[in-house]
Amino acid sequence: MDIELGIRNVARTVTFSTEQNADEVNAVIGKAVADHQPIELTDDKGRHIIVPADALGYAIVGSETKHAVGFGAL
Repeated sequence: MDIELGIRNVARTVTFSTEQNADEVNAVIGKAVADHQPIELTDDKGRHIIVPADALGYAIVGSETKHAVGFGAL
């Protein structure tokens, strides 16, 4: 699943993929924002992404479906 986090006053977004499902990601972000704690997620390569919740401008949680790549006969 693709995640995009927009940080206030920063032009570039934090974009990464994770193995977590949408419900897990939304729960982590929601709890962190409510508690004013850092948002802590892990990408699909095992790296930890930590963003201060108070600096979060927006979050886009992508679809869990895998998109086909290439050309195929219908």
